[in-house]
Amino acid sequence: MKNPAYVLPDAMKGIRTIFTSLYQGGVAPKLLELVHLRASQINGCSACVFGGVDSARKHGVTDDQLHALVAWREAPFFSDEERAALALTEAATRIADRSGKAVPDEVWDAAADHFGEEQLSAIILMIGLTNFFNRINTTIEEPAGTTWG
Repeated sequence: MKNPAYVLPDAMKGIRTIFTSLYQGGVAPKLLELVHLRASQINGCSACVFGGVDSARKHGVTDDQLHALVAWREAPFFSDEERAALALTEAATRIADRSGKAVPDEVWDAAADHFGEEQLSAIILMIGLTNFFNRINTTIEEPAGTTWG
């Protein structure tokens, strides 16, 4: 099946609007790319992981960070701010993995210590939009190497 965002072209307009606005939230593009790539790894979206690596590199994510992203908690290559965003990404992406709150208070508090409301909004929108992309791509088995355009 073709990507639904192309079958229903008005959908792509809305997606582009959200994507453009989240980059206006005051968060470094590098951090947003880390968020996108980590959520895509969790969801097993080969198309988003493949494209996310190239995009992350373009926005300053180092090879050390790319190689260690899946083990970011143990790796020395991430700032406290990046760690807070990655913890929020994992909690918001793995909502079915826990009972009770999707995002534990300690994860939320750590993110709120590093980011203001606009920045948190941008990060949350990136997490949500990435999960949206991941679900579409995995449902239609979008292969790695394809791009949404």
